[in-house]
Amino acid sequence: MSATRSLHLAAEIGGPPHYDAEWYVDLARLAERGALDFITLQDSFGRPGPDALAVLSRVAPATERIGLVPAVTTTHTEPFHVSTALATLDWVSRGRAGWLVGVSATPAEARLFGRRRAAPAAALWKEAGEVAEVSARLWDSWEDDAEIRDVSTGRFIDRDKLHHVDFQGTGFSVRGPSIVPRPPQGRPVVVADGTADPAAETAVRHADVVLIGAGRPEEATALRERLLARAAAHGRDPGTLRVLAALTVHLGDGERPLDPGLESAPHTTAGDGGPHYRGGPAGLAELIAGWHGAGAVDGFHLTPAEPRRDLERLVNGTVALLQHRSLFRTFHPGGTLREHLGLARPANPYASAGGAR
Repeated sequence: MSATRSLHLAAEIGGPPHYDAEWYVDLARLAERGALDFITLQDSFGRPGPDALAVLSRVAPATERIGLVPAVTTTHTEPFHVSTALATLDWVSRGRAGWLVGVSATPAEARLFGRRRAAPAAALWKEAGEVAEVSARLWDSWEDDAEIRDVSTGRFIDRDKLHHVDFQGTGFSVRGPSIVPRPPQGRPVVVADGTADPAAETAVRHADVVLIGAGRPEEATALRERLLARAAAHGRDPGTLRVLAALTVHLGDGERPLDPGLESAPHTTAGDGGPHYRGGPAGLAELIAGWHGAGAVDGFHLTPAEPRRDLERLVNGTVALLQHRSLFRTFHPGGTLREHLGLARPANPYASAGGAR
């Protein structure tokens, strides 16, 4: 791995539900001040709280650079609506939208809709992959220059540059084109968990950013290499994937000396919610620098145990230390989430194929 490759950092801003938009705006601005690539906001049908996608649509005009990645479940939802809602977020944020792919697995969540019973994980993640696939097709169904907006002729759209989508999934069908023009990023950034199957199979096929749970750098390295190999086997360029270690951080404790033998992974423990770090901002900076420098991961997705306290210490402590060591940027060099991640804007396959697909 090249030592000069970029370090990517992201943070979750969820936690106990808040119904004041300024709570989320303040956290997003804090993360933006630290030049983080993106923030996520977890969501599910099985817990109280406002809708994550709607919240980040409110956050969008109050921020300028930070990527906005809501969790949106593909279960019990209409794929066409998922696609158009995420495209809309990309437009209102001027190219900063992403999508944390989720599924709804519990009987309680199924009863909220009453249309079908809870399904096994394998079926849910297969469906999630199909939703990701048809969403990409819908985002591409408008060529970039399909809008004419010619007042003199009254023509708004070049219909030859709108493309029909006829997709048949296992449990749904979709016919396009989309009702929203192609998003500023071409396609919003797709984020998915890749720690274990069946979610990992969906991630290697469709995600731009893959999150992994690993307690030590050696484990992260092995997971990352397997994911990149699987992506290549599906015909993808492994260089287009960003693999981030998912870590819950408790930064309320003071700095502690590293335990013997744990210099490469200070204070990292495995729990029911995945790997946890407990300690101070400086120790976390050492962990991040060590894992990234060893090529174990492309960066970290950090979930603060206490959102306001830990995010403040992350930005003002950990990120500041990494910036001081020239290991992390001090500003966003681009305007879109894809630019933050070093990912190219996808070409439209309809346009490159002359409209056929």
